[in-house]
Amino acid sequence: MKKNGSRILLVLLLLLTALTLWVLRSKNKPVSSDKDNRKFAYRDTASLTRIFMADKEGHQCTLERKTEGWIVNGKYKARTEAILNLMEAIKNVDIKMSVPKESQQTVLKFMTARALKVELYAGDELVKQYYVGYETEDSEDTYMLLTDLECGKNYDQPYACFIPGFKGFLNPRFIVKENDWRDRILINYTPPQIREIKVLLSDFPPDSSFIIELKDTRTFAVKNLKGESVPYNEAQLKQYIIYFQNLSYERLITAQNKKLQDSLTATRPFCTISVAGQGFNTDEYKFYRMAFNGKVNPELGVNFNYDPDRLFIRFAGDREWAIGQYFALGKLFVSRNYFVPAPSVKK
Repeated sequence: MKKNGSRILLVLLLLLTALTLWVLRSKNKPVSSDKDNRKFAYRDTASLTRIFMADKEGHQCTLERKTEGWIVNGKYKARTEAILNLMEAIKNVDIKMSVPKESQQTVLKFMTARALKVELYAGDELVKQYYVGYETEDSEDTYMLLTDLECGKNYDQPYACFIPGFKGFLNPRFIVKENDWRDRILINYTPPQIREIKVLLSDFPPDSSFIIELKDTRTFAVKNLKGESVPYNEAQLKQYIIYFQNLSYERLITAQNKKLQDSLTATRPFCTISVAGQGFNTDEYKFYRMAFNGKVNPELGVNFNYDPDRLFIRFAGDREWAIGQYFALGKLFVSRNYFVPAPSVKK
């Protein structure tokens, strides 16, 4: 009997030891992504057809995958780099740590007021829904909360989430403002698409303006505003036409400052460029000077009459306004003298 009692006691001790070790390991075990309330990542991003996002300020956007790419609110093509950043977050977001119980209510309260909602669809099926909150105190992680799709209710446990290998919070990747998604390409034409380019320079004498006609990709003509043909350097002309590819604005400002835009509209743009396509379409771009803010290194000893780096642009049938950089667009603002052939040298 004593032997049996000893064996039973030994077995109980072994079981107790095993249970203790399991509890200790469970406490120290890294947060797993296996539980339902921790599965933020959606790996199969190729199957996504629609993404809806909305914040607490009333901004919202719907991204839809079309044959031509991701379209924002059924209107504009989304910026490629912004889509790639979003997809990386959707695919790779993971949990760094759970929010301690004593902090959960505070975090949830702030998320209720500030978090943005994200819905992921594959076809017509809602496959993932969560809320992206604010950044942690060290600005390296982002508080997030997942929704239980089976019952439609949010889980109680928020988490500090991150992208492995990326240092920084995730909020900027989830863009809800329509204009911030828009492709920033302003001017993008290849020679076969162009029939005529007309450049009007109001800050220079009338003979500085010019018209370029493209009869085909190898036959050109340069004319003054009277329609008279003028000689030109072919290499310079071809290079100028190539400049009309992949030019972007820096930032869209449509409807952001109506007073400023009304003021600019009442003035004459320093340059107006019209590009006529092979069909009947003609796109017009108007460029306005931006007031100089005075912030310049005094050692340079330069007093600018206008901002030397940035300018205003009006385009899309005068419906849109943007800010651009001379660094990208300045090569378009040339006078007719740019194409004058170099004088021949007598031997």
